[in-house]
Amino acid sequence: MTIVDSQVSIPRRLDFDAHLPSYSAAVSALDSASSAEYDRLELDPRLRELIKLRASQLNGCAYCVDLHSRDARAAGESEQRLHAVAVWPESEFFNPAERAAFALTEAVTRLSETHVPDAVVTDALNNFSEEEVSALVSVIVTINVWNAIGVTARCWSPRLRG
Repeated sequence: MTIVDSQVSIPRRLDFDAHLPSYSAAVSALDSASSAEYDRLELDPRLRELIKLRASQLNGCAYCVDLHSRDARAAGESEQRLHAVAVWPESEFFNPAERAAFALTEAVTRLSETHVPDAVVTDALNNFSEEEVSALVSVIVTINVWNAIGVTARCWSPRLRG
């Protein structure tokens, strides 16, 4: 079997940014505020990108999966750990704090299913301060907003890089 270099075009549903520029700007401001708080606490920028990547995988946002895998690489994340994010519970590549952050990411992203169990929050608080967990939640909530827009509108498309 030969793999052919071709791409499938996924049609845009809505030009969300063009139709609601003030809302897009507000979500961008939310993202900036979340990142500023996260950075103020000097949390690992690689973890932020892995959290965004995991939520985007769960939500099926191709654009965000592409973006945050590239951003994680740029922040110094290894290819091996990057690929293991999708199977983090089965991987030994992540420390207890990262695992707690991933569990929190999954619980918040699947909010209607999980209702964010006490045990998940307790585990996060055992590995991070309350302020740090709050910053993690802000990152998770914000990427879920971006994912909801991206998946619904298909307004952004990843570009294959050679």
